[in-house]
Amino acid sequence: MLKNYNLEERTARFGEAVIRFVKRIPQDAINKRLISQIVASAGSVGANYCEANEGESKKDFTHKISICKKEVKETKHWLRMLASSNPECKNDLRILYKEAHELLLIFAKIIRSSHVLKIS
Repeated sequence: MLKNYNLEERTARFGEAVIRFVKRIPQDAINKRLISQIVASAGSVGANYCEANEGESKKDFTHKISICKKEVKETKHWLRMLASSNPECKNDLRILYKEAHELLLIFAKIIRSSHVLKIS
């Protein structure tokens, strides 16, 4: 996955990468449930980031970034579950997990920075 410092684009590409991945795995009963969960959470990361950029206040922005952080943590959980149900795909999932973790760190830093700015 190419790194992109435009976070809106990067979160959209992450959601797209998850969609491309899940289209390649078997559609059994377990995977169907996992797929619906991960597509929702991975897509929500970017959607909430777009909303954050249109926040009505600094508090609103920080709140929506916090939702991004929660959604990416949830996505990491579903990636782990997919790795458990599809061990043959662990290498692909590891790449997605790494990107999810990097996004989590970015959102955490944005939240910390916004709290520092509020105190100053």
